[in-house]
Amino acid sequence: MTKSLTALALAALAALPAHAALTAGDIAFTSFNADEKGWSFVTFVDIAANTTIYFSDNEWQGSAFNTGEGYQSWNSGTSTIAAGTVIRFSSIQNSGRTASVGTLSTVSIPGNSGGIDLSSSGDGLYAFIGSAASPSTFLAAITNTSFNTAATGVLTGTALTTSAFELGVSSGSDWAQYTGARTGQTTMAGYKALVADKANWTINGDGSFATEVPTTTAFVATPVPEPQTYALMLGGLGLVGWMARRRKAA
Repeated sequence: MTKSLTALALAALAALPAHAALTAGDIAFTSFNADEKGWSFVTFVDIAANTTIYFSDNEWQGSAFNTGEGYQSWNSGTSTIAAGTVIRFSSIQNSGRTASVGTLSTVSIPGNSGGIDLSSSGDGLYAFIGSAASPSTFLAAITNTSFNTAATGVLTGTALTTSAFELGVSSGSDWAQYTGARTGQTTMAGYKALVADKANWTINGDGSFATEVPTTTAFVATPVPEPQTYALMLGGLGLVGWMARRRKAA
């Protein structure tokens, strides 16, 4: 009996879906703070334990990053991170840097500053997997102005479309965050267009926003039950009613 139960347990584990590798648009930035030097992102998929995501404010040139700015790496930690989770990175330029989940570290690469320093006068931030200076897959990008400029880099070769967000403030922006809906969608993918729509963001220009804290409320998807689920539920209610009538008649 024990062997049979063990075999069944192993078969059940084998049937569980494996975490697919992250791809473009699986995460999206939800805040950008050039004063506090921080940002946040939401994941639209489960992130496997010990996943590493890299960030850089160097400019992507179409096939490689230029040099002069910085790189940081984030390890997701020992547990799976559920889709809809918002992760915040704060004070990333100093020794007190923190991540609300996992661990953020600076990656030292010759020719670069060694850390990310978001600029309110025009800057871009890229998230990717691979290695620090050699992305294999871009996941998301954000800029407080527009891409395809000397200050932000280009999206050519990144496969990013709506997952890249342009705040579009010509003079730069110190602080911005997504303030749209985080409930009401039937799938996590349904939030992608909402987050990519600048109309759903609160954007502040020049000012002092170092103490602003972004919203980290999780995004929630409420799936529509399949027709067979309704059928099972109605069947169950009918059975309960039949049993109640039978008990009453007895």
